[in-house]
Amino acid sequence: MNILGGSALRQFGAFAFVCAIALVASPAHAARHHKSAISAEASEESAEAASTDTLKGPYQEACVIEPNSGTVVFAKNEHQPWPTASLAKMMLMEIVAEKIDDGSLKLTDQIPTSDKAAKMGGSQVYLKPGENFSLDDMMKAIVVHSANDASVAVAEYIGGSTEAFVLMMNATAEKLGMKDTHYYSVHGLPPAPGQQADVASAYDQALLARALVKHPQILQWSAITTAPFRAGTFELRNTNHLVFNYSGCDGLKTGFYYKAGFNVVATAHRGAMRLIAVALGSPRKGENFRSASEMLSVGFAQYEMKAVAKKGSAASISVAVNDGAASKVVPIWGDDAAVFMKRGDNKAAYKVNYEVPATIAAPVRAGQKIGKAEVMVDGQSPTTIALLAPSDIAEKKPGLVDRLLRKF
Repeated sequence: MNILGGSALRQFGAFAFVCAIALVASPAHAARHHKSAISAEASEESAEAASTDTLKGPYQEACVIEPNSGTVVFAKNEHQPWPTASLAKMMLMEIVAEKIDDGSLKLTDQIPTSDKAAKMGGSQVYLKPGENFSLDDMMKAIVVHSANDASVAVAEYIGGSTEAFVLMMNATAEKLGMKDTHYYSVHGLPPAPGQQADVASAYDQALLARALVKHPQILQWSAITTAPFRAGTFELRNTNHLVFNYSGCDGLKTGFYYKAGFNVVATAHRGAMRLIAVALGSPRKGENFRSASEMLSVGFAQYEMKAVAKKGSAASISVAVNDGAASKVVPIWGDDAAVFMKRGDNKAAYKVNYEVPATIAAPVRAGQKIGKAEVMVDGQSPTTIALLAPSDIAEKKPGLVDRLLRKF
């Protein structure tokens, strides 16, 4: 078992767990297995008395990260390229989310269905040539139901062709630092003779998931359990069973074909903390969900987000104000700040670096950005929070001497 940044004991401490959570292979079977299922909360209570050796899978590779800091808390074979199957659609999701954010796409955009899209096999919503659906409906079909026909339709709408969109996928992967990844399709179906399989490592899938959870719209789609499609004549049912069964789970995506095995990228939040778990290559259906739930539960049991500052609280620094009614301003935190660390680890120290100018000129407006604070813990990427002016500061009215000097 490989742990990034050091040995298993350094990275995950007493990363211990014997999880008896029984997540069923299909939500439709939940009632049948109710008596044998153990709740996620009960699993977490047992996590503190466990052993790292229990986190064996079965899977070919795995990775767990905290997305805010990017800290890897558990990993196995995390840099081995692996067939993505439908996890390839996560990159389509990221590109769509970026374009919604920059305004070049709208949820109301009407997406046409080409002959090529209508002919796609595998998981689908049976689009017909010439049919139009909103981007919102198409993305629900993709994210919730893993529809291949909708994936081709959206990719063609954005890129002009699936080939052009694949180039966009690989460019975005490079931008995100996904070094073990290459896409050849927009959907992740098994490659036809002469074609190559889409591949990405567990670590790269975690990097992509880290980008995805920054988009609230993605989490709105991926948290859906069921949704109507085509005026209610077709029901979308989430392929990620954890959104039905695991407390706080609101994403992200599954994938399967024979050579890829059962793959899942799952994310869940508890209070201020979110974790992402990736399990690739599970040999049997349902084992990917069980493995992901075990990894998430251990992470929530062993780690916490330790508060550093609350949004609106005063920073421990002041900035001089030139020609202002007040001579200085004490900025406030623009958002909550917290650091990710092991529970009870009182030795783990963090520091705050303030980056502010020596002076600012009046007038100052409430909410004006003055600088930033970087909250740092050893081995973690810094968390950056904006520092804002708490209130208006007007220009200082000139006194009599100043007025006379200006006059003469």
